[in-house]
Amino acid sequence: MNTMKTIAAAVALAAGFAAPTLAQDLTVGVSWSNFQEERWKTDEAAIVAALEAAGATYISADAQSSASKQLSDVESLIAQGADALIILAQDSSAIGPAVQQAADEGIAVVAYDRLIEDSRAFYLTFDNVEVGRMQARAVLEAQPEGNYVMIKGSPTDPNADFLRGGQQEVLQDAIDSGAITIVAEAYTDGWLPANAQRNMEQILTAQDNAVDAVVASNDGTAGGAVAALTAQGMDGIPVSGQDGDHAALNRVAMGTQTVSVWKDARDLGRTAAEIAVALAGGTAMADVDGAEAWTSPAGTEMNAEFLEPVPVTRANLSAVVDAGWITQESLCQNVAAGTVDACN
Repeated sequence: MNTMKTIAAAVALAAGFAAPTLAQDLTVGVSWSNFQEERWKTDEAAIVAALEAAGATYISADAQSSASKQLSDVESLIAQGADALIILAQDSSAIGPAVQQAADEGIAVVAYDRLIEDSRAFYLTFDNVEVGRMQARAVLEAQPEGNYVMIKGSPTDPNADFLRGGQQEVLQDAIDSGAITIVAEAYTDGWLPANAQRNMEQILTAQDNAVDAVVASNDGTAGGAVAALTAQGMDGIPVSGQDGDHAALNRVAMGTQTVSVWKDARDLGRTAAEIAVALAGGTAMADVDGAEAWTSPAGTEMNAEFLEPVPVTRANLSAVVDAGWITQESLCQNVAAGTVDACN
């Protein structure tokens, strides 16, 4: 428990008035699963900026892709005096004891971008089913027939299946009509690009390179898939992704990736910080701005907020430049002159 804050509150109550929790009295701990993805640094910067603006203190830990380390990280953040926790779960099924410990200490938990199946956690993410739909729509438009490969996310992350569900919704009619055939699909352990590349290489070998499109579930896995395709001289194959990673947006500009569904991590990080401060200050989860009642696929009743993603293709690349997400110079490296409006 945060002993000094508890004593101060008790003294105030004894004096006959309630003690409001001020943001400058609050500490928010963030437990990161890892920093392997480019975007997490952007998320972190947004969280830190929002907490600083509120006068709250930021502390953090990096689990380095270890579910067991994340449990000890959360314990450490609580010991350091965290009044609220933002948790990017490495393994959604293994994080339960951390949520229980936080609940025992009266500490609010924000499940950041990945579902934690617990009604005591506030779930904040983008609409990942819609992200999956956007990915599939873009690939289907580019390649309306042929052999499809599904490169999925980590089997320990519920988002992988949310994305896959959205993808299937869009592709089902084309599958039923026989226009496309899903010839292979594979989860990507840890979302690691190297694992995605290895999976894609094995699929290409098994299919004798008879692959016409790849629905990859994020930009890291897309990068792995593109590397495998490029090694086989298959640069024109449509490939999806998400997150708006700079390297992926450059691939979109070059034409080796079809779409990156942009989830502005600055908005997600800022919103997470604001929710954490509100919850730590005593706001009920249902009363958080933007909160909605949501039932998980497993039937858990939760409070959640879903931000809106934006599919970025060659046609609207200027949107990420105009938003200050990426510079034109970074976007347009190695892009042939006159091929992309955003690079002219």
